Amino acid sequence: MIRVLVADDQALVRTGFRMILENTDDMQVVGEAGDGARAAAMALDLRPDVVLMDIRMPGVDGVEATRRICAAGLQTRVMVLTTFDLDEYVYAALRAGASGFLLKDTLAGDLLSAVRVVARGDAVVAPSVTRRLLERHIGTGPAPAPTALDTLTDREREVLSLIARGLSNLEIAARLHLTEGTVKTHVSRVLAKLDLRDRVQAVVHAYESGLIRPGV
Repeated sequence: MIRVLVADDQALVRTGFRMILENTDDMQVVGEAGDGARAAAMALDLRPDVVLMDIRMPGVDGVEATRRICAAGLQTRVMVLTTFDLDEYVYAALRAGASGFLLKDTLAGDLLSAVRVVARGDAVVAPSVTRRLLERHIGTGPAPAPTALDTLTDREREVLSLIARGLSNLEIAARLHLTEGTVKTHVSRVLAKLDLRDRVQAVVHAYESGLIRPGV
């Protein structure tokens, strides 16, 4: 059973998400929070598998709440919800440790699929939107020193750059003439070497380290 905490400052929105989530056999809403401080506190107490986190809330917003939850070292995963696909706060939430984001008008089926993906430890990445977010907020200044990228092999750097461009494991396998299993191994090694949780953080790291330059 996937245990979900819903955080949104609008009671009607929380009720809507609860109805969608609890209309399945594999999900249970274990709590609701109307602000970020409450969401973070409840996550630490209840330890849900997934938190659906509204970004813009009064007081402590979803970004800070995400930061608190991820910094606590829980297995809980955070998926942020936003009204705008280029919301400036989404980028901050991804950097804080969120495992992806969805628009609030996402179809019910897509929401449920995303919760399942995040719950099993993967990430929800909308490549085109995520890339536009990163390009918009990272800027086009000089590339920083590669630092941790030096620990990667040439093949691992290549795989990371393709992840950052939004390719799936299957697409990377086709591009590099590898099996999908081999690509999964490379992805796992990249995440381990760079101490990253998932593909979302890998994408952010690729941009921030200068491996991928905005607009390129």
